[in-house]
Amino acid sequence: MDDDAPDEAFKELHTGDIGGWGVAQIAAGTGLAVYVMWTGFVQPGFRKVPLRLQVPYIPASRAQVDHVMNLLRGRKGGLVDLGSGDGRIVLEAHQQGFTPAVGYELNPWLLRLARFKAWRAGHHEKVSYRREDLWKVDLTECKNITVFLAPSVLSLLQKKLEAELPEDALVIAGRFPFPDWTPYRASEETSLRALEGLMTEFFHSCTTNERKREIEELLNNFAQQTGALTVFENLVNKMWIGVASQDKMEIRSCLPKLLLAQHKLVPYFIRNKLCKVIVDIGRQDWPMFYHDFFTNTLQLIQSPALSLLGLVMLKTTSEELACPREDLSVSRKDELRKLLLEQVPTVLGLLTGILETYWDKHSVIASTPPPSPTSGESVELLGNLFQGSQYSKLLCQPMAALDNESQQLCCLVLECLAHLFSWIPLSTSITPTLLASIFHFARFGCDIRTKAKTGCFISSNSSSSNGQLNPGTMPPTSNGGGRNGEQTEGSKVDRARLGVLAMTCVNELVSKNCVPMDFEEYLLRMFQQTFFLLQRLTRENNAHTVKTRLQELDESYLEKFTDFLRLFVSVHLRRIESSPQFPIVEFLGLLFKYTFNQPTHEGYFACLDIWSVFLDFLTTKIKSRLADRESVLNRYKDALVLLLREVLNRIQFRYNQAQLEELDDETLDDDQQTEWQRYLRQSLEVVAKVMELLPSHAFTTLFPVLQDNLDVYLGLQQFIVTTGTSRRLNISAENDCRRLHCSLRDLSSLLQAVGRLAEHFIGEVFAARFNDALAVVERLVEVTCYGSQTSLYDLETAVPSVLKPDLIDVHAQALAALQAYSHWLAQFYSEVHSQNQSQFMNLITSTIDASSPLITSKVPEKLLLSSCHLMVSITSTVRPVFLVTLPAVRNIFNLITTENQPRRLPQEAHMLVCRALSNMLLLPWPNLPESEQQWQTRSSNHASLLAALTREYKGIRGTVNITPRQPDLNNMKAVIQQTLPVLRDLVDSISGESTKSRQICYQSLQESVQVSLSLFPVFIQQPDVTDEMLAFFLTLFQALRVQMGVAFTGQIIQTFLGMFTREQLAASILQEGSAGCRVVQKFLKILQVVVQEPGQAFKPFLPSILSLCMEQVYPVVAERSSPDVKAEMFELLYQILHQNWRYFFKTSVLTSVQRGATEDTMENEAQFTAAMQAFGQSFLQPDIHIFKQNLLYLESLNSKHKLYHRKLFRTSMLFHFINVLVQVLLHKSHDLLQEEITVAIYNMACVDFDAFFSAFMPEFLNGCQGVDASQRSVLARNFKLERDLPSFTQSVQRLVNDLRYYRLCNSSLPTGTIKL
Repeated sequence: MDDDAPDEAFKELHTGDIGGWGVAQIAAGTGLAVYVMWTGFVQPGFRKVPLRLQVPYIPASRAQVDHVMNLLRGRKGGLVDLGSGDGRIVLEAHQQGFTPAVGYELNPWLLRLARFKAWRAGHHEKVSYRREDLWKVDLTECKNITVFLAPSVLSLLQKKLEAELPEDALVIAGRFPFPDWTPYRASEETSLRALEGLMTEFFHSCTTNERKREIEELLNNFAQQTGALTVFENLVNKMWIGVASQDKMEIRSCLPKLLLAQHKLVPYFIRNKLCKVIVDIGRQDWPMFYHDFFTNTLQLIQSPALSLLGLVMLKTTSEELACPREDLSVSRKDELRKLLLEQVPTVLGLLTGILETYWDKHSVIASTPPPSPTSGESVELLGNLFQGSQYSKLLCQPMAALDNESQQLCCLVLECLAHLFSWIPLSTSITPTLLASIFHFARFGCDIRTKAKTGCFISSNSSSSNGQLNPGTMPPTSNGGGRNGEQTEGSKVDRARLGVLAMTCVNELVSKNCVPMDFEEYLLRMFQQTFFLLQRLTRENNAHTVKTRLQELDESYLEKFTDFLRLFVSVHLRRIESSPQFPIVEFLGLLFKYTFNQPTHEGYFACLDIWSVFLDFLTTKIKSRLADRESVLNRYKDALVLLLREVLNRIQFRYNQAQLEELDDETLDDDQQTEWQRYLRQSLEVVAKVMELLPSHAFTTLFPVLQDNLDVYLGLQQFIVTTGTSRRLNISAENDCRRLHCSLRDLSSLLQAVGRLAEHFIGEVFAARFNDALAVVERLVEVTCYGSQTSLYDLETAVPSVLKPDLIDVHAQALAALQAYSHWLAQFYSEVHSQNQSQFMNLITSTIDASSPLITSKVPEKLLLSSCHLMVSITSTVRPVFLVTLPAVRNIFNLITTENQPRRLPQEAHMLVCRALSNMLLLPWPNLPESEQQWQTRSSNHASLLAALTREYKGIRGTVNITPRQPDLNNMKAVIQQTLPVLRDLVDSISGESTKSRQICYQSLQESVQVSLSLFPVFIQQPDVTDEMLAFFLTLFQALRVQMGVAFTGQIIQTFLGMFTREQLAASILQEGSAGCRVVQKFLKILQVVVQEPGQAFKPFLPSILSLCMEQVYPVVAERSSPDVKAEMFELLYQILHQNWRYFFKTSVLTSVQRGATEDTMENEAQFTAAMQAFGQSFLQPDIHIFKQNLLYLESLNSKHKLYHRKLFRTSMLFHFINVLVQVLLHKSHDLLQEEITVAIYNMACVDFDAFFSAFMPEFLNGCQGVDASQRSVLARNFKLERDLPSFTQSVQRLVNDLRYYRLCNSSLPTGTIKL
C-alpha cells in the first residue's frame, strides 16, 4: 500500500491561512493532485515502481485499480501505462474497453510476470507490454496515460508530454507529482479530510512513535491556524478558575453571540471549534453560573433556521460532557452525567420529532408515483411473514425524497443519536417510534441511486480518510457545508450517508444488547426491519441482478449492514430461532443471497463469519439437546447443504475463475497468509462446521467433486512423453493448459478441504464413519503413490512457470491431507487392526513407499518437507510395529547415517527425518506389553543413529584446550550449528514420553552432552555458538534432568555459574535482541528449571543462584533497557521465592495467618529484601510488560504464601509499595493496568486497614505536592473508610482523579489567587 500521507501537504499549512491554495496542498499531500493546464492531471499515489528505478515495487490492490478506472470513466480510446509493473492496470483497462492498452516497463522480471498474468486471463494477444526506450516512444496519439516513474525522470518527461500529447489528454500520475505543473485548487472541505486521515494514522496500533511525533508536529502547525480560538480554548480548559467573574460573564455572553452571527460565514471547522469552546465553558459553569447553557442548545434545535447549529452544539455537548476528561473532579463528573441524563428524554423526543417530521413531509411527495412491482413483492412477503401486524404496514411507506438541506439536518440528527446511544441507558430510552424512524432512514442505503458517480477529472480531488482515492465523495454532513438547490452528486452521497449513519445507530443498539420494557415487541420490530432491509438489498428486477445492485450501493453502507447482521445473529438468534413468529429459514435464504452476491472479498469474508456464528449456535444447541438433534437438523438441512455446495463452488476455478484470479497469492498479511490463503481458510472453516453437523451429506457432496478432479490428475500419465533423458507433459494448446491449470488449482483446494475434515472421522464416530474415511485414505494413498512413481514434479511443461508449481502443489497437498488422517490411522491401528491387518499394513506400506522417494535433495523443497512431515506423523502418531522392517525405512536410515553424503538434505528436512527415525526407535508401540517392546534392539539402533549424527561433532573434542585458527573455528562453528539443533529437536520430541524412552535417548546422547560441556568454555566469547549450546542444555534440563542425574547436572550448573561473571554478562548484554542477550536469557531459563526442581538435590545451588541474580545480573540489566533479559531475571526471582519459600520463612502458611501465632522465623533476610527492592524498582520503570509481569508475581506470592502479611514486608515495605502504585496511577504511566494496580493496592491495604486509613493516607496526602491543606482535607474526607473491594476501588480512583484535578487547577492559577 502506498504511504503517501497528508503530512507532505501539512508542511505547507503553517505558512498561510487555511483555505484556497493552502488547503489545496493537503489534497496534494494525500497522493491526489489535479493539474489544470491544457491537460488535466490526477495523482492517486498508491503504487511503487521497481527497485531498478530506486522505488520499491508493491502491486496495487483490487480496490486501488478500481480507483484508477473510476478516474478514467467516461473516456474512450487507448491507454498507455508508463512504469506498468505487473501489468494489472493495463489488463484492467483492456477489460474496461480501452483499446489498445499498452504498458512500458524496464524491469524484465515484472515484464514477464505481466505477460504471464495476461496469458492466464486469456488476453495476452490483446494487450501489449514493452521494454522500450521511453524517450523514443511516440505519444502523439495517446489520450489516456498513467505514469509511475522515479522523480528523477519526471521533469524530462514533463517536457515530452507537453510537446506530444493532444489537447484532450488525461494523465494520471502516481506517487510523485510533476515538478512544474500546478495542482488545481481543492475545496477546503475535501482537503481537510486529510486531517481525519492523519488522526486515524496517529491512533493506529501499528504507527511508530517516530511517525506519531511527525504527525503531532504537523497537527500542531495546523492548530496554530485557528488563532484566537486556541487562546480561548486554553483559557477555558487551563485557567478558567482564575478568571475574574466579570470576565467570565462577558465571555459567556459574547461567544454565543459571535457564533450566531458568524456560523454561516466561517469555515465549518472554525464553527465547530467555537462550539467546543462554548461547551467547555458549560462543562465548568453549568448550571450554577451558566444556567441557560443547555436550554439555549434545545432552543437552537427547535428553531428551523438554526437547528443545524443546535445539533452541532448537542453533539459536541454529548462528546465533551458525557465522558469528560480528567480536568474535572469526580463529583463534577457525576453531576454533569446526572444533568445530562435528566435531559435525555427531552433530547430524544426532539430528535425523533425531527426525523418523523422530515420523513412525513417528504414522503408525501415520494408517494405520488405508483408503486413498482418489486415494492409490491416486498409488501406481499412481509405481509405473509407477519400477518396481523399493524407495524409491518409502516415498512411499506415509500422512500422520502429529501432535499439537500433536509438530508444534512437528518444526518446530524443521526450522528447525535449514534453518540447518545454510546452512553445513555438504552433499555429505558428507546421508543418504538424512534426505532422505526431510524430504520426508515436506514433504507436510504438500499437505494441504488445513492452511490456517488465519478464525473470529470476535476471532481476527483478528494481523498477518503484511509488515504485511498474516493472520487466524488463529499465531506461529512456535520460540516454544514451544504446549500439548497438541485439534487447534485453530493446530495446523493448524503443520501447514502443517511443510510450509513442510521445503521451506525442500529448497531449501537444491537451491540449494547438493548432490552426495553416491551422486549417482545422490540424484537419483533427489529426482525421485521431486518427482513425488509435484506429484501430490498437482495431483490432483483429487469434492470439489476442482486450482484449489480450490491455493486452500485455505497461500500460503507454494506459494511455497516453486514456488521448489523453479524450482531443480530450473535446477540438475538438464540432468542428468536425457535419463535414461530420469526421465519428463520426464509431469513437464511435472504442471507444466502446477500452472502454470495457480495461485490468485494472483504464483504464475503464478513458474511462467512456470520454463517460461522450461526453454525456454532446450531452445534451448541444440538449438543445441549441431543434428543431433538434430528428435528433441528431436518429444519436446516437444505439450507446447510446449499451453503456447503456454494462455498465449495466459490473456491473452485472452474466456477469462479475471474474472482479467484483477483486474489493476491504473493503478499503476506499480519497473520503471515496471502489473500488467497485467507479466502481458502475461511471457506474451509465453514465447510468443516457443516461437516460436523451433516457428516454424510457433506461427504457425499465433497467426495464426488474430489473424484472428478483426481481423475484429471491421474490421467496425466498418458500425456507424458519421454525423449532421451527428458520427460515432457504433452499438453500445449492454450485452452488445454488453462483448463489443466484450473483443475490442478481446484484439486489442491479440495485436498485441503479433505484434510480439514479429518477430525470428523475420529473419536466416538470412528466406527460409524469408518468406510467413508477408508475411502478417502485409500484415494489419498493412491494419489501420493502415483505422484511419486510418475515424478510429475520433474516434468517439462508448456508453461513451466504455471503448470509445474501446480503439479508440485497438488502432490504436496495430497501428502499433507494424508498426514491429517494420521490420527485416524492410529485409531484404526488400535481398534480394528486385528480384523483388517493386511489392509492396514498395505496402507502404511504404500504411504511410506509414496513419501520415501521424495526424501532427497533433488526434490523441490515444498514436496520434500511435506513428505518429511508425513513420515514424522506416521512414526509419532501411528507407531506401527512393523515400520522399522520396511525396506523404504531402512533406505532412509542408511541415507541419514551414511558418512560423506554427496548431497546433504536441507537443514529443516534433515531435522524432520532424524526426528521421524528417532521416534520410530524410542516411542512405545501401542497395544503391546512392556516385555514385547524390544527395547534392547531399539536402543542399539538408536545409539547407532545418534553416533552417525554426531560423528563430526564429537571430533571437535580434541580442540578443547587449543586456540583454533579462524578457518578451523568457522568449520567447528558450522558443525555445532548443524548438529545441536537436530539433537535438541530429538530431545524435545520425547520430553513428555515414557521414562524408558527418555532413558534410551539420554544413553545415546550422553557422550554428546559431555562434549558440549567441554566445548562451552572454548566458545564463551562466540555468542552465536553459545546461544546454540545453551538452547541444547535448556532442552536437556527440561526433558532429561532426571536421567542426567544429580551429580552431572550439578557439574553443568557449576560450570555455567563459573563462566558467567559480571564482566561476561555485561559484554553479552550490549544490544537489545542480540545473540548475547539470547545467551543470557537461556542461561536464566536453565536456572529457572533448576530452582523449580522439587526435593533437596539442587538446593545447595540456591545461594549461588541468588547471588548471581542479585549481585551480577541485576546490576547489569538495571543499567540497560534489555526488556527480554529483565523479564527472565524477574521470572527467576519469582521462581526462587515461590518454589523455595522455606529458604526464607520457616513457618508454614497456616501458622503464619493463625491469630496469636508467633512471628515469622526469618532467614536470609538480606537476600529477600534485595529481591523485594528489585521488584519495587521495576514499578518505577516505563516498560509496561515488566510492570504487569512483576505485579502479577507479587500478587501470586501473596495468594500462595501471604507475602503482604509477613512481618518484614508488612513493617518495612508495605506502605512503600502502596505509595509507588498510587504514584503510578497519578502519573498515568500505565493506565492500561489501572484495574490490576487498584486491586493490588487493595490487597496490600487489607493487611491492616486501620493502619492504612490512620497512618498511610495522612502521610501520603501530606507529602503530595501541588495541593494546599484545605484540598488535602477534601481528598481525605472523600476517601471512604469502607473495606469492600468495589467501594475501595471507587475511592482510589476518586482520589487519583481529584488529586490530578487540583494540581491542574492550581498550576494554572495566577500568583496570589485564592485556591479552591
